[in-house]
Order: sequence, then C-alpha cells, then structure tokens
Amino acid sequence: MNEIVRVENLEKTYVTSGTTLTVLKDLNLIVEEGSKVVITGTSGCGKSTLLNILGGIDNVTAGRVQCGAWNVTSLSEDEHADYRAHFLGFVFQFHYLLKDFTALENVYIPAYMAGVPKKEAMARAEQLLADVGLAERANHLPSELSGGERQRAAVARALINNPSLILADEPTGNLDPANATLVGDLLFSMVDKYDKTLVLVTHDSNLAKKGSVRYAISGGKLQRGLAT
Repeated sequence: MNEIVRVENLEKTYVTSGTTLTVLKDLNLIVEEGSKVVITGTSGCGKSTLLNILGGIDNVTAGRVQCGAWNVTSLSEDEHADYRAHFLGFVFQFHYLLKDFTALENVYIPAYMAGVPKKEAMARAEQLLADVGLAERANHLPSELSGGERQRAAVARALINNPSLILADEPTGNLDPANATLVGDLLFSMVDKYDKTLVLVTHDSNLAKKGSVRYAISGGKLQRGLAT
C-alpha cells in the first residue's frame, strides 16, 4: 500500500502569557491509503491539535507533515485553500451547517465554490444525501433536522469534493448513544463505499474499535493501541 500521510518529528508548543505548553513532541505517524486510523487519549492530550495540523488549520512548531503531494508545513495561503477544498473532507464534533440553507444546499455549496457546475454539484449532493439516509430531508433547514440528521448531512458534505483523506474530530461527541452508534457506523461505511482514507480522533471506545489501525496519544507521542 502507498502512504498518504507522513508526519515526522512533529512538535507543537503553545506560548501564552509567558507560559510554554508542549502538547505534541517528536510525534511520528504514517497513514496508508485506504486505512482507518483512530486516535484516542485523555482530554487535552493533543488529539484535536494533531488533526488540525493535518488539516492545515494549525501550524507546527517543528517537524514535517506530508499529505499526498502536499507539504502541509510549507503551504502558501492559496495552496492551503486548494488543499482543503480538494484533498480533505472534515467532519467536526459540531455539524457547522449553514442555518439559512437546506441540507442539499449545505452539501453542494462546497463543490459549487470549488468550481463544479451547479447542476453537477447538486446531483452529487443528492446522491450523498441518499447514501446517508436523508433523501427525504434534503430540502429541510438544519433547524428542522435532528442532531443525528445534521451530523449525517455533515458526513455527506465532507465527501462532496471527492477528497482523498477524511479527518473526523469527535464526530459523535454531541450525540446520544443511539445516534452516536448510527453516525459512527455510517461514517465508516461511507469511507468504505467511496474508498477513502480516514483519520479519526474520539473518546468513544466503541467507535475507536472500528479502526483498522489504532493509537493513543500519551506524553505528546503516539502509542500503538487504544487508551485505557
């Protein structure tokens, strides 16, 4: 298998009011194409920080991050935008759907903004909404959807631009147990269906067990296996 992510000697340090906090130190990670990597760890251990660095949302203090053809640690502003629009799909703990737009519009707008003709973007969005069981809810506003339905729409939106890599940050963290199970199962099935690579961070032990490769962050580094 080919590798899609390589992280070498990563360090992330925050300095606030003269206080220095290093959350990631000498962290190394290789993600193979098609794998489903799950990262667990205690609150504040750096899970979301690592995901944000992979997503180009946060900068590194030291080290190198290569995702596909992209050296994420040295992208220009325009390259960052292109990287996020075409290589990545992001699923956050909160759905971040635009409240004044329907589920269909929320899903197709990222593709339309990336240059896909509107008719084609809408067709893609309709297919993805059908895949996540929301075909009948496509013309509903987020306020008219349940929490689980909103997060399912967010999963569809993450796939709209046919990204190579899906990053998921506590995607079931705001859901009740039944919906958490449903959305977790759905995310993994969609990743399989569309042959994507997944890197997911979670506190949910049941969700974590679905990963093909599992790590825990401890002391700023990755340890193979799940956190206990």
